[in-house]
Amino acid sequence: MMLGDVVDPLEKLELIDTLQRLGLSYHFEAEINKTLKNISTNHISTAAWKKDNLYATALEFRLLRQHGYKVDQEVFTCFMDDVGNIKSSLNQDFKGLLNLYEVSYLLLEGETMLENARELVSKLLKQYLKENNDHQYLWTLVDHALELPLHWRMPRLEARWFIEAYEKNKDRNPIVLELAILDYNIVQSIHQEDLRNVSTWWKELGIGQRFSFARDRLMENFLWGAGMIIAPQDGKSRIILTKVNALITVIDDVYDVYGNLDELELFTDVVERLNINEIQRLPDYMKIYYHALSNSVNEMAFDTIKEQGIDVIPFLKKVWTDLCKAYLVEAKWYYIGYTPTLKEYIDNAWISIGCYLMLAHAYLVTSHITEEGLHNIQENYIGVYQPSIITRLSNDLGTSSYELKRGDVPKSVQCYMYESGASEEEAREHIRKLIDAAWKKINEDQMAKLPFSPTFIESTKNIARVSLLMYQNGDGHGHGMEDKEYKKRVLSLFAHPISLAK
Repeated sequence: MMLGDVVDPLEKLELIDTLQRLGLSYHFEAEINKTLKNISTNHISTAAWKKDNLYATALEFRLLRQHGYKVDQEVFTCFMDDVGNIKSSLNQDFKGLLNLYEVSYLLLEGETMLENARELVSKLLKQYLKENNDHQYLWTLVDHALELPLHWRMPRLEARWFIEAYEKNKDRNPIVLELAILDYNIVQSIHQEDLRNVSTWWKELGIGQRFSFARDRLMENFLWGAGMIIAPQDGKSRIILTKVNALITVIDDVYDVYGNLDELELFTDVVERLNINEIQRLPDYMKIYYHALSNSVNEMAFDTIKEQGIDVIPFLKKVWTDLCKAYLVEAKWYYIGYTPTLKEYIDNAWISIGCYLMLAHAYLVTSHITEEGLHNIQENYIGVYQPSIITRLSNDLGTSSYELKRGDVPKSVQCYMYESGASEEEAREHIRKLIDAAWKKINEDQMAKLPFSPTFIESTKNIARVSLLMYQNGDGHGHGMEDKEYKKRVLSLFAHPISLAK
């Protein structure tokens, strides 16, 4: 049963939601877009199929917002009492409450109704988990959502989890489930081929062996690329982003743990010039890395001018220079023992996390490149600033304690504590609120119709989602921490296929 065969509006929305969560929606993109466009055009809040139905209203709202349609939060007014709380008659409507909870993570700045609803709904759902287990499938969905909302989850990993959860749903569609399992395994095999290709490149490059002090984390680097670029056919883009991330990881460790300040200043200056003749100024270990960086930039620029007729050397030179300058600022702070204000820290650290550089390359491999687009990214930071903030702050919440012990500049948590006198838990709560605020701005960008391709816009959200996975229980990118759950998830993505039920 596909969308064209479904007449009931609610059943149609449920099928779209199921296809999305199972990772199948790219096969039905045109049908889904047409359906949601029709729903948006003919949107009537009092339609019989959703009137006084919190579940139906919230599901429709969520799907429309996910696809960039403007829907007013006022559609939920009828479910609120006179003081703005959820009507007590809905306190046992856990299916509806769950969807309202998910909706609350698609809110925009100023949508206080949804923000207030989240807090109350969260309490009701937590109480449900304690007191009920009579509907195992719903209980599992609630538990999963409270751990991390759907809007913040990495799509491919969510597909793996949801396939296994959906198998236990007594109302499952067996045909859709089988299709999802087959598709997941096929996409996994494509990712394995991508990983083989980039692994060959990494071994031939030899940096992993020569830079023994640096993290050699190719699988994690690939996870970022695969998490950002979902479409199975876009393997070239995933490989390019993995290469870029591998280079970022190594140079990050050069600035953090190996190079002395004179070497770092020299390297930053040479990168800014991006002239191969400058290489003789560098120490030997930096020459190897600089050759790899120069080759990467030139290869990317050659492919771009050949395919799109635009010279992106100045663009690539600037974004790499921006990264190295940000690293250098942090190195200088560390050498003089300086603790920046939170604003000083964030103004530099949103670049030093590397997300901006990754998204700059994602733009080149996912879009029809324009001078306006290049300018928006490198000068106005449109579409790239908020995901970088989320990635930076998520990293800090997961790694700051370890990195301070290792020897590093204070992170956002410590900067806020030092500046405000807050406790560590108060500081962490403040940082979590900044992450929440950044997501609101991303949601607004989604509806603002930014001048970028849908694939690039999705990659800006996806990199933030990968960061929440990567740093959820520590540092998945590897600073000596062990996160068994994270490793289990990575293996489920790239190594372990799903077995078909016999």
